[in-house]
Amino acid sequence: MTAITDIPVRTPEGTETTLAEHAGKVLLIVNVASKCGFTPQYEGLEKLHRDYAGRGFEVLGFPCNQFGAQEPGDAAEIASFCSLTYDVTFPVFGKVDVNGPDAAPLYRFLKREAPGLFGTEGIKWNFTKFLIDRDGKVVDRYAPQTKPEDIAEDIEKLL
Repeated sequence: MTAITDIPVRTPEGTETTLAEHAGKVLLIVNVASKCGFTPQYEGLEKLHRDYAGRGFEVLGFPCNQFGAQEPGDAAEIASFCSLTYDVTFPVFGKVDVNGPDAAPLYRFLKREAPGLFGTEGIKWNFTKFLIDRDGKVVDRYAPQTKPEDIAEDIEKLL
């Protein structure tokens, strides 16, 4: 079985890396977008990140432009938006596809480990969230409309 920390991901600059530096932490992995109706969730995600970072928790954002072209910017534009609009301090990685033949390896893994409603694997929209425990196991998958604050209790259980 592949460890989530060994799966290749891309930095905003396009360099390949892994999630190894996040090993042993509780993670909330989210496909994000700057021009989505759910974009205000950045505020709640940042609050979770700040509230629990000292206890071994991190939010990891993965911009995606597959849903309504709601993340059209390049890495610099995405970083600027996140910083200036929502004061985001959690890591935001390079833009990814979450569905289809070019889906990022991380998202192929997440969808396989935590299928959606009725066993479907496809990501339905931006701000789908995956909660990962300290051992790298996918614990749960949350729909885009699930507010970050509604996940706090589940995070607490893993910390």
